[in-house]
Amino acid sequence: MKKLIYNKFDKPTIATLKRVVYDGKIVVINTPAQAESAVDYLLAQPVLGLDTETRPSFTKGKHYKCSLLQVANQSICFLFRLNYIGMCPAIARLLGDKTVTKVGLAWNNDLLGLRELGEFEAGSFVDLQDLVREIGIEDQSLVKIYANLFGERISKADRLSNWERDILKDTQKIYAAIDAWACVRIYEEVLRLKATGDYELVVKEEIKQEHNETDISETR
Repeated sequence: MKKLIYNKFDKPTIATLKRVVYDGKIVVINTPAQAESAVDYLLAQPVLGLDTETRPSFTKGKHYKCSLLQVANQSICFLFRLNYIGMCPAIARLLGDKTVTKVGLAWNNDLLGLRELGEFEAGSFVDLQDLVREIGIEDQSLVKIYANLFGERISKADRLSNWERDILKDTQKIYAAIDAWACVRIYEEVLRLKATGDYELVVKEEIKQEHNETDISETR
């Protein structure tokens, strides 16, 4: 039986799904020396998922720079605390690499935030928003794309937490790791589906009717 995927995934359905569990290893990087070793390891991997976090501001006109860069493969995630190490040579080397497949979501936005820490040459990246469109998925959020492909819910409870805490909470570490690790899972699953054709796309069309009512019909 082919895997059913949807061009648009229902947001209410996501709340009913089982929460994603991350059981990989998490390594927090606090110094440039630690970053050098971590980047050496990461650039020997075939595929990396990347994401960033920034301390939220609740004061008008107040803006914080990018606080965290998380980079993961299938089994381990490194959390680079950019508020401590900044755009150190190892981070610039990682971001400028053109040999390893690096995957992110809306990654150009992350690059803009990272450039506030220092200039670097951006290497090659795959944006999942572009990739999933190749199999008909129109949603752009990580939560919806992941739910669509794997039937599980990514929690966003820690999104607006303080990413510049002296010591990150365990829930923050897991949250950050999942966002990067999920990019790898999505990338590999989309490649599998493209290669095998083992999926059926359900297209949900919004049909405007009289009095601005909306009827949702499904076609396959």
